[in-house]
Amino acid sequence: MERPVDRAALADFLRRSRARLHTADVGLPDGARRRTPGLRREEVAALAGMSADYYTRLEQQRGPRPSPQLLAALARALRLGYDERDHLFHLSGRQPPAHRTVADHVRRGLLLILDRLWDTPAQVISELGDVLVQNPMAQALWGDAASRGPDERNLIRRWFTDPGARDQFPAEDHERLGRSKAAHLRAVATARPEDRRAARLVAELLATSPEFAAYWAEHDVAQRRSDVTRVLHPVVGLLELHCEVLVNDGGAQRLLVFTAEPGSVTAERLELLRVVGLQDLKTTDTADAADAADARLS
Repeated sequence: MERPVDRAALADFLRRSRARLHTADVGLPDGARRRTPGLRREEVAALAGMSADYYTRLEQQRGPRPSPQLLAALARALRLGYDERDHLFHLSGRQPPAHRTVADHVRRGLLLILDRLWDTPAQVISELGDVLVQNPMAQALWGDAASRGPDERNLIRRWFTDPGARDQFPAEDHERLGRSKAAHLRAVATARPEDRRAARLVAELLATSPEFAAYWAEHDVAQRRSDVTRVLHPVVGLLELHCEVLVNDGGAQRLLVFTAEPGSVTAERLELLRVVGLQDLKTTDTADAADAADARLS
């Protein structure tokens, strides 16, 4: 049974959590001197993938009860620990997710590492392939996962159910990548037979994707550790990136870091991507963005 929202305590907790953070804590550039300590409301809202108006209403003790997905996003944006995350859920009248069965909360230490990777794409995913949080470079490379629905944030599901998910990869790499994803899911699902989410994902893909079913029948098993990933970006072109997978929290979460060989064409294009930035990709045509970035680099 859901409890009522403690709007006053929720608003106070959000304000205090916001006030204790600095821009450097969340990977944002330092701006002009601020009249009050901490992040601005619109900065927290952007980090959580919600509108500034919605977040402001929460701090003003107004608005609807936040969904579990929004609360999880707020907990990540405010760099809350497990106890603080649970407190946020309780204030909102929600039951917090179980720590050992739902790996949706990214630890503060892992977020701090992610925030400091300002010049290379990096993102934290669950072992089932759910994108939990991205740095701005990863958003510029892959698109903003927070803008998608919860099911659409799963990289394995998207690969086998959304043809558009493959547009960023050369066609000759598709079979290898598909086999790799199926083998990874096989390893995770077998290692965690009690995880109902893994079982549901396998059942869904077996029912909807003949390609996945064919790979699954081959019984390949291999979790992703490191790889070379080729990405076709609409602005900067083909990127050949080294992907290193750093495992955290007993394997439930993985930090993926994508780097380029120093001095390579990919390194130059990655710098171009950083200059163009996420905002330019959202507000300009791809050709215009590329022209603007070339002008800045020349």
